[in-house]
Amino acid sequence: MASTRKALVVGGGIAGPVTAMALAKAGIDSTVYEAYDRTADGIGSFLTLAVNGLDALHLLGLRELVARHGFDTPRIVFRTGTGRRLGSLPMGGQGADGGIGQTLRRADLYRELRDEAVRRGVRVEYGKRLAYAQRTEQGVVARFEDGSEALGDVLIGADGLRSVTRRLIDPGAPAGRYVGLLNTGGHAEGVDTGTEPGTMTMVFGKRCFFAHVRHPNGQVWWFANPPRPVEPAPGELAAITPEQWRAHLVELLGVDRGPGLELIAATPEIAPPWATYDYPITPIWHHDRMLVIGDAAHATSPASGQGASMACEDAVVLARCLRDVPDPDDAFATFERLRRDRVERIVAVGKRNGEQKAVGPVARVARDLVLPLVFRRMARTGPDSDAWMYRYSIDWAAPVAAPAPAPVAVTRDAGTVGGR
Repeated sequence: MASTRKALVVGGGIAGPVTAMALAKAGIDSTVYEAYDRTADGIGSFLTLAVNGLDALHLLGLRELVARHGFDTPRIVFRTGTGRRLGSLPMGGQGADGGIGQTLRRADLYRELRDEAVRRGVRVEYGKRLAYAQRTEQGVVARFEDGSEALGDVLIGADGLRSVTRRLIDPGAPAGRYVGLLNTGGHAEGVDTGTEPGTMTMVFGKRCFFAHVRHPNGQVWWFANPPRPVEPAPGELAAITPEQWRAHLVELLGVDRGPGLELIAATPEIAPPWATYDYPITPIWHHDRMLVIGDAAHATSPASGQGASMACEDAVVLARCLRDVPDPDDAFATFERLRRDRVERIVAVGKRNGEQKAVGPVARVARDLVLPLVFRRMARTGPDSDAWMYRYSIDWAAPVAAPAPAPVAVTRDAGTVGGR
């Protein structure tokens, strides 16, 4: 029986509401504290949930919710900027049951997860930006910038890339690693890309990585990763006007074949640029009944295709640990033991994949020669080549055991029994 009865969940993106619903399944009450007002739901572009993330959601009865807003994305086709096909792979992996990934708007996923959490009895408070938290005799007290406080047995930081919780746990935690790419995207109307619905086309362009996928309704969703070797200074990207940004994308994509320019022209509103970061290692995940999960603990480059899926996995594994391990600090240590190696390996995959998106002329020639060989090898080995990532299975019913405490060396003089 869980000794944790009340959890404070900081962050209302993906990890926060899913964690709250997983905790509820484990018999633990929680409240989600979201820094933004509800009107901020439109933030973000779109994402693909890989099959391992969908399987984690399935355990919580949430997979159909995703299916209502998403569409099947079975395959990625890779091309050069000249249009030459490099190869193809399953998009979002292939599950043991034959399941495939789903692509949907990030804002739709945020909204539906939070609405479903509320429907299941989870309380969500908006405009609650965490300012400080500390352990007390009763558990953890959180203080928010609006002056309010909340008390719980544990505090779970699902507060993303710039996590306040991570800084409270470890003031010396390293900053995120800038990976040299910007992000943007949009939704275009009335463009025939000549591709099947759900097939993601990824183009290693001469100046910019560009991807597009046709929705079953005919709309084309796209994203781009303009290279920016030097990390943007604070406020630098915000100072770029929408007209300047559109013109910059036209300049980058104009040297490549394909529908890039047509899609840019047919997009009413292009997402303002944001920089890409990851966290190769977060040294300390938990302290004094506080823990970070999701991007707050292990942000990965979008090139891994696993950020949202890892957050969903975290939520389910954490709920099992708090359900079965009586002491919250031991439960957090068990969670880290079960998760750290996997998520750091995925972050490394994202870093490696992202490095292929922005290379010089010589490296580009080498990349375009090597990638077809890589894709052919992966096609021969089939789904088993990436089974470690996509066929990750969580057994909700299986009990979780805390690791045995390390033996303590005690001298004879201190009263050791059985000493030499």
